Amino acid sequence: MTSQTTIDKTGPGDKAPSAPSDAAPAKGLRGHPWFTLITVAVGVMMVALDGTIVAIANPAIQKDLGATFAQVQWITNGYFLALAVCLITAGKLGDRFGHRQTFLIGVVGFAAASGAIGLSSSIGLVVAFRVLQGLFGALLMPAALGLLRATFPAEKLNMAIGIWGMVIGASTAGGPILGGVLVEHVSWQSVFFINVPVGILAVVLGIVILLDHRAENAPRSFDILGIALLSGAMFCLVWALIKAPEWGWGAGQTWLFVAASVVGFVLFAIWEKRVKEPLIPLGLFRSVPLSAGVILMVLMAIAFMGGLFFVTFYLQNVHGMSPIDAGLHLLPLTGMMIVGSPLAGAMITKFGPRVPLAGGMACVAIAMFGMSTLETDTGSGIMSLWFAMLGFGLAPVMVGATEVIVGHAPMELSGVAGGLQQAAMQIGGSLGTAVLGAVMASKVDSDLAGNWADAGLPQLTPEQQAQASEAVQVGVAPVAKGTPEEIAAKITDVAHDTFISGMSLASLVAAGVAVVAVLVAFLTKRGENAEAGAGAAHI
Repeated sequence: MTSQTTIDKTGPGDKAPSAPSDAAPAKGLRGHPWFTLITVAVGVMMVALDGTIVAIANPAIQKDLGATFAQVQWITNGYFLALAVCLITAGKLGDRFGHRQTFLIGVVGFAAASGAIGLSSSIGLVVAFRVLQGLFGALLMPAALGLLRATFPAEKLNMAIGIWGMVIGASTAGGPILGGVLVEHVSWQSVFFINVPVGILAVVLGIVILLDHRAENAPRSFDILGIALLSGAMFCLVWALIKAPEWGWGAGQTWLFVAASVVGFVLFAIWEKRVKEPLIPLGLFRSVPLSAGVILMVLMAIAFMGGLFFVTFYLQNVHGMSPIDAGLHLLPLTGMMIVGSPLAGAMITKFGPRVPLAGGMACVAIAMFGMSTLETDTGSGIMSLWFAMLGFGLAPVMVGATEVIVGHAPMELSGVAGGLQQAAMQIGGSLGTAVLGAVMASKVDSDLAGNWADAGLPQLTPEQQAQASEAVQVGVAPVAKGTPEEIAAKITDVAHDTFISGMSLASLVAAGVAVVAVLVAFLTKRGENAEAGAGAAHI
């Protein structure tokens, strides 16, 4: 058996542990690569699913608990805020204490918080436990990647990441379908209770199958100040993105939090250069491919999450579909991600990540351009074509960018690298929803009054105009009770046409972001430290 020592060229010069790329496969269940993949996939599925499944349950939660719209928004915002802020720190915990323990704690906590939400009788408790869900989800996501990196030999790692990405993509896109079925036929509580048996299964599998892997030179101390600075900077950034639609992009509050975020990141960078064991060795970012992988993940999430945000309103509010029907119409996207992710893993292993990543983002750009052409009466066949192309393009990006980020980090920082990958996705998704939402709002505000007047409808007061604009931004026609049928039809046509113009512009912006990502993809290459995992020490 040959061995190869991988040098960390991005850090201060420490050697990564010797790592045979042709390590013998594990015998039995304990530490078996493919059983490890199944185990972490079960846990990751819960976190990805909960990112979107709750959107379907929110109206039922609002009605049952008597919550305001702002309170319901925090059911989603609290989850994503906790997840985004804690991912990198959680990855560091896995590097320090072992990814197996971190993963199991994350699964137990996530399942317990899910059960507590289902038993909650107030909106305050629901939001509080959703924050806990995000914290525990942050523990298990980077740990899952760290376990895959340590378990699979280099020649099979991309295939494993491909299947892992397929699970995330399918769970994210399938959330609305499952959520619609559960809310419609069981209860909103069942959306959360379903995580309890899934979590128990993941824990049992984890105890039986997962083998702890820890690099010989894993970190032995914590960068407490670094954690505080990074968490504060991430919080201010994500908070600004969440609140910008409410406050306005030009508001002083928005820019105050953006400025605080910038200051926090600068102080974090200064501190990281001085501390002995930094949270994130800044030398990692001397690796152009790793930096490009992080940027690519952000750009992909902006185009994907931001674009998909409006598609759900388009299907339900413009086409009048039920949540279940809307989810079924997104099956081409889910299906292509399921099929494409393992294929993308095989392609990246054979040809490297550069061409598949560039090709994938080109497909995303074409799909978003196609979605900008959707009309109020577009048929299911045309919609399915663009959704399928979007899924086909996303598959190699989810796999390839992950491999680039994790593969260019030394083994002892695999958890931090996994946290970087996930944090990039969360920030990109928040940024996409906020920025494209601002584009939509601006377009609707500029077009609605003219379209309203052109239809011969009565002039609106400034207050009525603001209320109508807010409704139209999500595809809802602002028809008051008792409005004559003929007038109601005109209002509906104006609302839907104005929404379509806003969605079209937002989709074009998303397509432009994807084009930029194509150029970034050419800066990537195969991970220099990818082979370090197969020979990791078993503890």
